[in-house]
Amino acid sequence: MVTWPFTMASPTDVELHARSPRGDARWPATGTFVHRNHRRPAQRATSFPRLLRRDGLDLHVTDLDAVDRTPVIDLAPYFPQMGPRGPVTVPAWPGEMLTHYWDNHTDRPA
Repeated sequence: MVTWPFTMASPTDVELHARSPRGDARWPATGTFVHRNHRRPAQRATSFPRLLRRDGLDLHVTDLDAVDRTPVIDLAPYFPQMGPRGPVTVPAWPGEMLTHYWDNHTDRPA
């Protein structure tokens, strides 16, 4: 797991009220902590990239949805035993919204 700051955001971007994801009225208005964007109070993000290789202290990953050159705050391993216990349920709208999330990223291996 990689934790990183939204370096291009400002404190004025924070929104602490319910809103539809991406401003799309097809999806229900939800609170701040349901969203995974720069409008969160701490303006921090976490990603679960795949490690491709290591060159000394340099880690090469894919599927890290941070802007290039974003500083990393923390790295931590992911252990399934420490993940959610029991079934995980989510509403339909994240799947609809994120269907093509990785389509515009060119760093994914073929």
